[in-house]
Amino acid sequence: MEIKVNFLENLRLEAKFDDFTVITDQPIRYKGDGSAPSPFDYFLASSALCAAYFVRVYCLARDIPTENIRLSQNNIVDPENRYNQIFKIQVELPEDLPAKHREGILRSIERCTVKKVVQTGPEFQIDTVENIDEDAQALLMAKSEGEGSTWIEGKDLPLEDTIANMTAILADLGMKIEIASWRNIVPHVWSLHIRDAASPMCFTNGKGATKESALCSALGEFIERLSCNFFYNDQFFGEEIANSEFVHYPNEKWFQPGPNDELPDGILDDHTRAIYDPDDELCGSHLIDTNSGKVERGIVSLPFVRKSDGEVVYFPSNLIENLFLSNGMSAGNTLVETEVQCLSEIFERAVKKQIIEEELALPDVPLHVLEKYPGILEGIRALEAQGFPVLAKDASLGGRFPVACVTLMNPRTGGVFASFGAHPSFEVALERSLTELLQGRSFEGLNDVPPPTFNGLTVSEPNNFVEHFIDSTGVVSWRFFSEKHDYPFHEWDFSGTNKQEAACLFKILEDMGKEAYVAVYEELGAAACRILVPGYSEVYPVDDLIWDNTNKSLDYREDILELHRLSDDRLAELLERLEESQLDDHMDIITLIGVEFDENTVWGQLTILELKLLINLALGQHEEALERVEIFMQFNDNTVERELFYRAVNAVLEITLDDDLALEDYLPNLNRMFGAETMNAVVGSVNGEVRFHGLTPTNMQLEGLEKHQRLIESYKKLHAARATKAGIAIS
Repeated sequence: MEIKVNFLENLRLEAKFDDFTVITDQPIRYKGDGSAPSPFDYFLASSALCAAYFVRVYCLARDIPTENIRLSQNNIVDPENRYNQIFKIQVELPEDLPAKHREGILRSIERCTVKKVVQTGPEFQIDTVENIDEDAQALLMAKSEGEGSTWIEGKDLPLEDTIANMTAILADLGMKIEIASWRNIVPHVWSLHIRDAASPMCFTNGKGATKESALCSALGEFIERLSCNFFYNDQFFGEEIANSEFVHYPNEKWFQPGPNDELPDGILDDHTRAIYDPDDELCGSHLIDTNSGKVERGIVSLPFVRKSDGEVVYFPSNLIENLFLSNGMSAGNTLVETEVQCLSEIFERAVKKQIIEEELALPDVPLHVLEKYPGILEGIRALEAQGFPVLAKDASLGGRFPVACVTLMNPRTGGVFASFGAHPSFEVALERSLTELLQGRSFEGLNDVPPPTFNGLTVSEPNNFVEHFIDSTGVVSWRFFSEKHDYPFHEWDFSGTNKQEAACLFKILEDMGKEAYVAVYEELGAAACRILVPGYSEVYPVDDLIWDNTNKSLDYREDILELHRLSDDRLAELLERLEESQLDDHMDIITLIGVEFDENTVWGQLTILELKLLINLALGQHEEALERVEIFMQFNDNTVERELFYRAVNAVLEITLDDDLALEDYLPNLNRMFGAETMNAVVGSVNGEVRFHGLTPTNMQLEGLEKHQRLIESYKKLHAARATKAGIAIS
């Protein structure tokens, strides 16, 4: 995690990281102002808070109330060496708490991350740089003197070379990649989380049988998502990029819809139009991209090569971002290596969807087959030793597809977690299933997986597949666990050279009657590609292009960002559009308009419901506001401070709307209940003197929105690299 420090007045300091700001000071006796804790005080508090966090996690997982649990920490200083200290943590537990939970809570405190880092002894590296913002991080995992080359199946270069090459690419872009966390809770299963230090929203997870392979996985995914613009999917690029010579890629093309909003000639082909517009309902306006929002420029479309004949077909960027998410993207050492990964991922998701929706029962992988892969078997047995039964399954559907499955059961909660992996090699597919299962997870995290069901509608519901796609936590059917299998076991093998494997996987699609479209992105210095298989590799339903398109943001983005400057008439028009849209009142504004706000602000928590409520107040629509504030309080998922504000609003509205009540009769006790500052904001909001309390003014230039500005700055690095490669001058 990158922490940037600013020097404030006197001895006050400001540390900024992610979306947080921490202020420190020194006591008056040390020439400070005593306005905030000292850095060392924060350090001491961090270990106590970390210990309490692990106690809380332990108790939540077992429905143990924490009201009567107390924790404290004292640091005992050695009088002869003040750097030698004892951190004495004491925990007070209820007398009726069973002994096993007493022991469990103490063990949970032992897992405190701060404690473990201190005990291990961190290494400090202190140096000077010419420019902190431009100093890209050095190799994430340096190759030591005399280290050999580590080859794994499916990679065209040793892991060490892959890490060095990918890290150099990111450094050349000016991106400081930091490792936020590592996990290795069972043997031969590693995962990590990496992110852009300047824009933590740009992050990836990696997994593998070793820490080196997991790091390769994370770096490859990071470059893949840069190359395919996935980090910026659905996000507003800002006016500068929206008006630049190109928005996404130098080879993009823009097409104008017909006079009656018809789809223009030049986009898609007959095959894809039959899939995406079967009833002639799709209009040109449905395909305006969310990122630029430039209706006047038309439909920005990206070139893909049709695999069957090599012809170029232009796919609207909007269509890709709405339907495919990250499915079918990859980056690697060579193009064929990335094609194998793309196609493997496509088969993994499609076969997984079929198995879940059709409630298929898969055959077990026999023990004698598992014994051929001792590392995988050791990881499975380590999970079972922790009390989690594990099923290794052949998901090839009779040897047709290169897919495996590892499913974990949690007897503590009744939950199950089905993880799938794909690769032409049976071993690699099985290993990926296992590493995917535990990617970024602790044993406690396995308590959150849902139980299976016999309700077929729940299993086949489209959002269930989306949950499986995002983090594999969707629901599976009890029928999945039947010993009466729908297919016999096949010890399949599609492996060969990467070139042979890519040809084999494309042939499977061809035999299924599927057409593949390929886009290659090599301008960053790594081989990356995206493969679309229309009618097969989509994550979201095709109907979303019409009924749930992300470019609905264009109907609201400007007015919401310019909210404080709107006249009453424009506010009323905005409210009317929101009312008629049939959008979910609980949708957050971040999702609606594609702009990132600091989640610790009112903007970051704002929903459509609260926005409507604030507009009602601004327009003096008290009856409508009262109705909405009651709904808001019933379903509030906001901060305590915001909830209290609306409780006060509710009371003042009730008084205002009752002809027999006078506000001045209640203000003294309302001030005592909620505080004078809150009540001034409440009364001002109700009488119209305060508009949109808690929402700091911004505009289409995104002023004050540091989080989104950091995301745009990240994209500008990518945009500039593409322009340079294409010989395009940008301002």
